[in-house]
Amino acid sequence: MKTLLSFGHGYSARALSERLPKSEWRVIGTTRSRQRFGELRASGAEPLCFPGDDLRPALRAATHLLISAGPGADGDPVLSSLRDEIAKIAPRLEWAGYLSTTGVYGDHNGAWVDEDTPLTPSTRRGQSRKAAEEDWLSVKGLPLHIFRLAGIYGPGRGPFSKVRQGKARRIIKPGQVFSRIHVQDIAQVLAASIQHPNPVRVYNLCDDDPAPPQDVILHAAELLGMSPPPEVPFDEAELSPMARSFYAESKRVRNDRIKEELGVKLIYPDYRSGLKALLTHGDV
Repeated sequence: MKTLLSFGHGYSARALSERLPKSEWRVIGTTRSRQRFGELRASGAEPLCFPGDDLRPALRAATHLLISAGPGADGDPVLSSLRDEIAKIAPRLEWAGYLSTTGVYGDHNGAWVDEDTPLTPSTRRGQSRKAAEEDWLSVKGLPLHIFRLAGIYGPGRGPFSKVRQGKARRIIKPGQVFSRIHVQDIAQVLAASIQHPNPVRVYNLCDDDPAPPQDVILHAAELLGMSPPPEVPFDEAELSPMARSFYAESKRVRNDRIKEELGVKLIYPDYRSGLKALLTHGDV
């Protein structure tokens, strides 16, 4: 039986673990809070607390490694605590994956980027991710794959709730465009990579239709049969520092590599199909 050790077993990682056949896979997932152990068990994972629990037995058992935990002020938390232990098991691992972000590309004024585009992040979050990618790549013998994720949506992370509650706004910043990805497509790309490992390869995870964020909100309102939420100029919008940072960069992200190398056919190739599915299944 194969064993996946998943650091930071959150939204995307749980989608992957739910996709792996339970008869073939043992999944061990970490969380910072023991209060979330029930969620991890429900997704089919054995929960461990990190930091806190002894991870050495899980590392010895692992055949595959997934890192979703984001970097902190001291860099990547997993490598900060377990670099030596991971270096010891690296040569025998079959696959390792690091979930990064398309924020590492920086701002391109709406132009297209791909995996070979130089990394010029302009936000602190993007800079931290770039540094974390480089840190993981420095672990000798690790069969590492880097996955740069666009904006994630899916069950529980759709726009419908805010639209229904009248809290949604269409924030207008001319020229602004985002790429996004449904969580089920993240899961299928990771599963395809596990089946076809190609260490030190980088993959963009996004759909086929980069779009202005206000278009997504408008379409959600149309699907609900509601009036369009109000437009608010970006300069007048009261946004948190985190939300405002997302508007600091504009780019369209190419996804050809996941299709050509991993044979992936997106379940939700654009936000329209993804939002329709969320609404149809009543999971918004």
